[in-house]
Amino acid sequence: MEILLTLPAYNEEAGLPPLLAAFESEVLAAGYRGRAVIADDGSTDRTGQIIREWSSRFPVEMLQHPKNLGLGETIQDALRRATELAQPDDVIVTMDADNTHSPAVIPEMVRRLGEGYDVVIASRYRPGSKVLGLSGFRHLMSYGARALFQLVYPIPGVRDYTCGFRAYRAAILQRAFARYNGRLAEERGFAAMAEILLRLRKMGARMCEAPMVLRYDRKGGASKMPVGRTVWKLLMLLARYRVVE
Repeated sequence: MEILLTLPAYNEEAGLPPLLAAFESEVLAAGYRGRAVIADDGSTDRTGQIIREWSSRFPVEMLQHPKNLGLGETIQDALRRATELAQPDDVIVTMDADNTHSPAVIPEMVRRLGEGYDVVIASRYRPGSKVLGLSGFRHLMSYGARALFQLVYPIPGVRDYTCGFRAYRAAILQRAFARYNGRLAEERGFAAMAEILLRLRKMGARMCEAPMVLRYDRKGGASKMPVGRTVWKLLMLLARYRVVE
């Protein structure tokens, strides 16, 4: 079994090196086989150079967009390539590339996949979870999104619909790409992460969560997520899937 760390990255020259170092020390040094697939979404800083430098330490494949296309397109390109490289029983892990997620959670997520789940989400809403460095407004928006999704489109075992830190059994993503004609989401922005879960839910994927500590205090610079636009997109996404259902 191999773990494929799959990252969308846009101007992450500050967060990417410590994240890759933590993956190396927490996962690869623990005896897991692993590699990384990183999609550089038109970065204008040293992100691409850093990815190339890290390829000398463990297998790293870089995809590049000549211009910024947004999270939806970037995560799909990275996941598509990861599923091409993976065997069905391999594990594909997605994370944010800004070092706010800790790879130390990955072994526990892999263990839970071994219990028969198809997706394990590193959740902000489980006993033992913490969120550090996030504003009160963002906390409120996060809890509101959680409540709305659980009310309108509940998924057994899921509270955190939007967190990008997930472990997927490769087979479920391979099936999803085949079923949805090579596209896991139509959303181009941050709402794509929720749409991927909704589509996997339609396929009957079994999901659960593991607690995590979100270290937003480690994030360098301002958030790239446009809050108002993302909330609107999430509402439209829920409405669209509710009507289809």
